[in-house]
Amino acid sequence: MTGLTKTDTNTTAPDAAAGSTPEGYSPRHYVDPPDASGHSPVAATTTVPTRPEQPAAEWRRTVRGSGEREIFPVLAAAAAAVGFTVLLFNQLAPLSGILGMIVVGYLSFVAFYTVLVGYENPGPAVRARVVSIIVHSLAFVLVSALVLVVAYVLFRGWDALHHLNFITQDMSSAGPLDPVTVGGILHAAVGTLEQIAICLAITVPAGVICAVFLSEFPGPFSRFVRTIVEAMTALPSIVAGLFIYLSVILIFGRWAQENLPERWQWLAIGKSGFAASLALSIMTLPIIVRAADVVLRLVPGHLREASLALGASHWQTVWRVVLPTARSGLTTAVILGTARGIGETSPVLLTAGFATNFNANPFSGWQVSLPLFTFDAVKSPEPLMVARGFGSGAALMLLVLFLFALARFVGGRGAGNLSKRQLRRRMVASYRDARRFADRERSRATTVVPDSTHVPRSDSEDGHV
Repeated sequence: MTGLTKTDTNTTAPDAAAGSTPEGYSPRHYVDPPDASGHSPVAATTTVPTRPEQPAAEWRRTVRGSGEREIFPVLAAAAAAVGFTVLLFNQLAPLSGILGMIVVGYLSFVAFYTVLVGYENPGPAVRARVVSIIVHSLAFVLVSALVLVVAYVLFRGWDALHHLNFITQDMSSAGPLDPVTVGGILHAAVGTLEQIAICLAITVPAGVICAVFLSEFPGPFSRFVRTIVEAMTALPSIVAGLFIYLSVILIFGRWAQENLPERWQWLAIGKSGFAASLALSIMTLPIIVRAADVVLRLVPGHLREASLALGASHWQTVWRVVLPTARSGLTTAVILGTARGIGETSPVLLTAGFATNFNANPFSGWQVSLPLFTFDAVKSPEPLMVARGFGSGAALMLLVLFLFALARFVGGRGAGNLSKRQLRRRMVASYRDARRFADRERSRATTVVPDSTHVPRSDSEDGHV
């Protein structure tokens, strides 16, 4: 048999003739070509089935969104729950109270929804949809509570917040009975910014270094340090304030006043913004270390192995691979630590005191912060001071929002997501490396043996980037 040639003969293979050809397949017959004597063999026949037609493309099922079957049970259950709750509280039972009505209404809504969904779905689908509606309702409650708090503070504080003097003046010339057009929160805002800036300048490097130690150098001592850090995350803020007040202000401050010469008296730390920053650092540092440690431990191990395989040292791997990969998570750790420290009042009251005048020097003199000013103003019996307190709280929320947005803008990009400036910088670096490689090849080509007839290549032959 020298080969197979396609023909139009009606001869079929034995299996096809016996009716064993699969349904949907049409046999095509191939017979051997004639031999050298001109005789064509008939017995040798090969049947090749044709492929069936491809099925139609399937439509992708939409798993998100809500259709009629999802919306109608929710609306029906909500209507039934409202009617049942009103009937129960007004007619059937001697019940009262808004909170009890909300709880009973929600439980009856879940019960009615379970019954309605159970008519058309099996057990697993019913459980999945009930859990889904509970999760979505809890998320709605949390978001509603957050929006309510923010809106209430902004509404109550708008009477003082929309005046320009509230941001540009301090309270040195204003009293509790003065209108909101006199005095402001400039001294408290500057104190908050200075205290949290010094706090972050201390805690961010120390927290990242400690997190690198915990994640990159495991051992008994690192486990001990991790245990201490986890325990300090639950440290009460008043304890941190008392520790700084006793150790830094009373013990070290008095010792420096009595034993150090006059030119070193500035080391005698009293109640000041710097002392408050030290107390806030005790509260912020464990949060940053714990969050940064978790983020660094999530960096894939093959990135470290690839860096070490290329000849980088351990510290170069940490500096150039681990930290850039975890930059977005480290930013989140800093945000969490800032949120813990920027709202504290008791450590600031113990270590920085309370002042109504403007003090831009955090190392000397009493200094107040926005949370402490808010606490002192809202407990006043005067409505004007209460309005100033709510305005200070609204300003604190806006300040925190601005700092968080700035932190996300600076370090919020994930690993591999480069900005336009970083892309241009990478292109320039690649072009510089390509030119260096081309110059090295050109220098190798020109330095030849004297008896060689090698002709140096031109720039066009070397290529360009």
